[in-house]
Order: sequence, then C-alpha cells, then structure tokens
Amino acid sequence: MIRSATPSDVPVISRLIRALAEYEKLTHVVTLREEELREHLFGDRPYAEVVLAEEAGQVVGFALFFHNYSTFLSKPGLYLEDLFVLPEHRGRGHGKALLSHLAKLAVERGCGRFEWSVLDWNTPAIEFYESFGAEMQREWKLFRLTGEALQRFARAV
Repeated sequence: MIRSATPSDVPVISRLIRALAEYEKLTHVVTLREEELREHLFGDRPYAEVVLAEEAGQVVGFALFFHNYSTFLSKPGLYLEDLFVLPEHRGRGHGKALLSHLAKLAVERGCGRFEWSVLDWNTPAIEFYESFGAEMQREWKLFRLTGEALQRFARAV
C-alpha cells in the first residue's frame, strides 16, 4: 500500500533516510534534524512531499519528491529526490509501486516530466528503472554548490 506521509511519520522517514545514506555509503554527510524535516515537509511552506510504502502495516520504503519547472515544455515537472525500500523488503513490488504512484501524481498534476538521478555505480537501480522504460539522460551533468562554496558564492558580487 502507498500512502502520503503525515507529521507523525517524521521519525520513520528519518530512519529510512539514514538507512538510504548507509546504503549509498554517505552517512558522513547526513546532518538530518527531525524538527527541520517536519517543518520542510509539513510547515507553512512545504518544500517537498513524501509517500510511504507499507507492508502488513509496517513502513518499508519511501519516496521524497518535489516540483520543478520546464521552461521548454512550459509545464511543471515532478522530481524524485530519494527512493528507498528496506533491503529485506525488496523484490516485492514496493519500489515499482512508489514510482507508479508518483507517475500518476505527475499526470494528475499536469506535469510534463518525471525525473530523478541515480548514482552511477547503482547498477540494480539503473536496470530496474530501464525495465519500465525510463531513459538515462547522458548528455546532462549535475552541478552542485554546498557548504562553504555555496556560502562564498552567495556573498559574491
């Protein structure tokens, strides 16, 4: 079953984010604070949304997403920031159900695109995405400013 997250789900979302970071070998960059996550998901100005996958009443996976915008299409898009299913619950259709749910949301909301990124070493995920028709965009490279570089550039004239 897929359902929208509620404020009471923040602790489980936090645990799933930490499990995702462990899977991606990125625990050293996690600075997650539940109070901030709650505010960013459910506050006066939500920045993202979360849907949860449940099995037998237990949350086993999540997808965190938000809207972006395509100037060329002149339409909103839906961007999947994170998708994660606990390893012991993989292979049971939860990941596909989460993605299908988001695809339906994108269509219902008039989005022209549904996009996400994947780590280049994550072959199982790449093969999974390609299995239902998703295409890797090889011509685009992702750029990112964080930490001190972001602060320094924000101060630039």
